[in-house]
Amino acid sequence: MDTNVGLGGLRGETGRDARRRIRAGGHRAPTSGLAPGYVQGNLAILPQALAADFARFCALNPKPCPLLGQSEAGDPRLPMLGEDLDIRTDVPLYRVWRNGELVEETTDIAKHWRGDLVAFVLGCSFSFEEALIENGLELRHQSCNSNVPMYRTNIACAPAGPFHGPMVVSMRPFKPVDAIRAVQVTTRFPSVHGAPVHLGKPEMIGIGDISKPDYGDAVPVRDDELPVFWACGVTPQSVVATAKPEFCITHAPGYMLVTDLLNSRLAVL
Repeated sequence: MDTNVGLGGLRGETGRDARRRIRAGGHRAPTSGLAPGYVQGNLAILPQALAADFARFCALNPKPCPLLGQSEAGDPRLPMLGEDLDIRTDVPLYRVWRNGELVEETTDIAKHWRGDLVAFVLGCSFSFEEALIENGLELRHQSCNSNVPMYRTNIACAPAGPFHGPMVVSMRPFKPVDAIRAVQVTTRFPSVHGAPVHLGKPEMIGIGDISKPDYGDAVPVRDDELPVFWACGVTPQSVVATAKPEFCITHAPGYMLVTDLLNSRLAVL
């Protein structure tokens, strides 16, 4: 059986199951819909010399960079996020950066691992998608079997040390009544970006052409729909391109780390 079909995973799959399947090469697609019920995370791996400044950047920018977990220097495990988790192999696709330039995409970063590297895992909007679906809301990127569209904006993040740059947002289109419901639902999930940062009129946040996302895939926005924008954990990749650290590893946009945390535990009632 081909387990790498579309954007979903196997029925009843846990976060640990998904990571093991990814590690074995059984899933190389974006992770939206994978291991329903389990929290997904964005990834940024930086030298220890920059770790304190990046942690402060996350604290100052909790909407795009809600910190779920941080590793010890040189340790590829994050036990607070999952059993049998190896940050070097358990993401479907990584990006390697040098001096702010993307130099490689790879499915395994073991050869790049160093004793001074610190891994940061940030909350991801894929984690609240389950709640949107449960409320009867269509997710257009899943309907289109594509990656969620993401855009750089003119919304400046609060700087910390060398880290500064624009916020990245993800977009999901809804009819106005459904957009209101989406706001209500996602407000309950502040640790995975929470409520949207903008609704409608993409030009107001610096998006010139909604049909040309900076990351992910374009999806149709119908005439009776509003584009709804959430802060996105791809923001560190925008910041890396601005701050130009000598070395950094991130996930490829849409290709997340699946943790053992439960989405239901993140909701604020």
